[in-house]
Amino acid sequence: MVSRTAAAVLLLAVPAAAVLGGLAAPHDPTAPLAAPWQGPGPGHLLGTDALGRDVWSRVLAGGAGLLAVSVAAALAASAAGVAAGLAAGWYGGRTDRVLGSLADLLLAVPSLLLALVVAVALPGHAAVVTATVCGGAPLTLRVVRDAVRAIRGAGYVEAARGRGERGAALLVREVLPAMKGVVTADLGLRVVVALQIASALNVLGFGPSPPAPDWALMLRENMPGVGVNPWAVAAPALAIGLTTVALVLAVHLVTARAPAARTRKDTRVGT
Repeated sequence: MVSRTAAAVLLLAVPAAAVLGGLAAPHDPTAPLAAPWQGPGPGHLLGTDALGRDVWSRVLAGGAGLLAVSVAAALAASAAGVAAGLAAGWYGGRTDRVLGSLADLLLAVPSLLLALVVAVALPGHAAVVTATVCGGAPLTLRVVRDAVRAIRGAGYVEAARGRGERGAALLVREVLPAMKGVVTADLGLRVVVALQIASALNVLGFGPSPPAPDWALMLRENMPGVGVNPWAVAAPALAIGLTTVALVLAVHLVTARAPAARTRKDTRVGT
């Protein structure tokens, strides 16, 4: 089992490097500095890319934009899914049936296919956000709906009802905090999926335009020279992989802690 200390170090290091790495770049990540496809050597830790730019500098600066759009898309998907899941799980009946049917309809369309269609029609990051929301919100709805059903009759919820809390106030004050572990873990999964969608679109040419530093864009630009300087492709691929692993470990840590947190709350209510 992965130790929590090692996971915490990885979780802190990877996002920090992705967001702040550009500040530590030794060279301008957009400026050609040497001959193309040079291997690692003095002044260029990982060599140069197709245009002679420093690969290490581009790797350090290439994660901020990709991670930012992934997190933004995941937050939008999570917010929509949590709101719908709370309503479906709490009110049930027609509300549950309508929202459940809408979720099934959205899940029938593959997220990446939807992203490609939207990317043709809309510029910028709209495709990533749209695909992540349409593909992720229904899954979040199901997770939250099941969690609400499980705790709807819990003692602390009944106690809140006895104090006169109703509707949205009860959901926000009592039900939602009890599911924070579940919601946070699901958010981590949404970020992973959004990162995959954003990376795929960027590799296909629907993301940032050259010479912007971007991990996925680096893969597309440098594939022709992978046999000359493999680090120009391997480094951004490893960066995307490590970021994904960090997010998966975050989900693991949150889901490992969530049951204990719920148990402690139920114990306090019962005393």
